[in-house]
Amino acid sequence: MKTKDITTIGLIAICGYIASQILSDIGSVKIATLLGFSIDGGTFLYPITFTLRDLIHKQFGKNTAKKIIILAAVINLIMVAFFQFLTKIPADSSWAFNNEFTLILGAVWRITIASIIAEVFSELTDTEAYQFFINKISKKHQWGRVLFSNAIALPIDSIIFAFIAFIGTLPMSVIWSIVLSNILMKGIITLFSVPLIYIVPEREN
Repeated sequence: MKTKDITTIGLIAICGYIASQILSDIGSVKIATLLGFSIDGGTFLYPITFTLRDLIHKQFGKNTAKKIIILAAVINLIMVAFFQFLTKIPADSSWAFNNEFTLILGAVWRITIASIIAEVFSELTDTEAYQFFINKISKKHQWGRVLFSNAIALPIDSIIFAFIAFIGTLPMSVIWSIVLSNILMKGIITLFSVPLIYIVPEREN
């Protein structure tokens, strides 16, 4: 694979990671029902960020992966500040959806803060677990790195996010349902995303 192609794939992984973080935060405002479980909308997209983080780690190394995690958090903070600004400025009298806009996107701030806290803890944990697998278990079995690191990070992310985002606004039974559905959905998506780790070559140290 040519160096140019490697760089392009790496940049796509970074852009996809950040975009998925943002879209997941917005999607999490909706609480849906799937197979009897309560589930926030962001769960359908967010799990892919863990495998994309693994791609970034593999392509650019541990330190760069950590920097991208922090960058995504900063961009999410900018997003929520932007939405808060938009909800505060007066709406034009001809626009009839100001209340709806405020109710939905004005609530993103709590979702985003919860997501950022959960993301930083879980994604940094994922980073350390991924590196631990390489250093202490095996430099081979790339699929194992993804499954190992995600299996540790996903439950951490789900618990932190659900409780910060929804405690006091939803019944505890619903919150625990969200936690369980998050873990199950993220686990399923992880299994399907594992082959992505093979699209980039190992970083040369």
